[in-house]
Amino acid sequence: MFQGMNYVYEVYKEMSFSRAAKNLYISQPSLSAAVKKAETQIGFPVFDRSSNPIRLTELGREYIRSIESIMEVEQGFENYVRDMQELKSGRIAIGATNLFASYVLPPLLSRFTESFPMIHVDLVEGPTAELGEKLFSGALDLMIDNQTMDASVYEETFFCEEHLLLVVPRHFGSNEKVKEYALAISDVKADRHLDSAVPSVPLEVFRGDPFLLLKGGNDTRIRAEKICRDSGHFFPKVRLELAQQITAYNLSRYGMGISFNGDVLIRHMPDDGSLVFYKLGYPDAVRNVNFFCKRNRYMTRVVSEFLRLV
Repeated sequence: MFQGMNYVYEVYKEMSFSRAAKNLYISQPSLSAAVKKAETQIGFPVFDRSSNPIRLTELGREYIRSIESIMEVEQGFENYVRDMQELKSGRIAIGATNLFASYVLPPLLSRFTESFPMIHVDLVEGPTAELGEKLFSGALDLMIDNQTMDASVYEETFFCEEHLLLVVPRHFGSNEKVKEYALAISDVKADRHLDSAVPSVPLEVFRGDPFLLLKGGNDTRIRAEKICRDSGHFFPKVRLELAQQITAYNLSRYGMGISFNGDVLIRHMPDDGSLVFYKLGYPDAVRNVNFFCKRNRYMTRVVSEFLRLV
């Protein structure tokens, strides 16, 4: 019913078929035929041609109001698309565990919002399993994590490599037996643990000490247990099972037990001298931190720009 509305509207603006035809770069007979066709589809005339200049019929006035409403919607959408293209509007939802939300994302989000201040950012914190469900359902655009996700379902963008270290309270007597392997937090921040010349600590030395492990099913817990097994069928004495790396780290600071923590976290911790760090020379001590998005889902310009920044 609104096919040819641009021709009709141009005639309305000029109230002249000849001037409208000139503006549209078509012949007057062609324009007249196009308007007549539109009127036939409507079932009533839009213009009263008996007057000079022509004028709108009663139905024509309502038709023009409808055209203007359509044009307003079209213009609004064009403006939205242009703003999206220029990143003047839009939103992005990113999921992260407490570790990444607290220590990894802040500088990235700060840079992103500085570059694109009109983009609304939703930062969603939660456990990995819950965030994975949100990513699958479409509630999240991106998720940052250090676990492995199904490559047939999720596409990953590499962010950094993470290395697990053994974190031991300084007052534990076991440290004396392996002091030549000991690293300070300043060594970790200087990446000395990545030096191939730095040896891996023999884990069996800590056989009698209490451990603080993450809960079953967590990637860090799975890796920690495998590292212990690979070190010579060593099974740690678990004092507490926890949900977050940072909780385990802080409890280690207060002498509660030994924990396995990644250097992504350790680099952000204060140097209070309460802990000793040891390199773990096992394949499972190394993993990637990635941003994940769901495959086959349309990636907005906002999301692609954020990943480009990453």
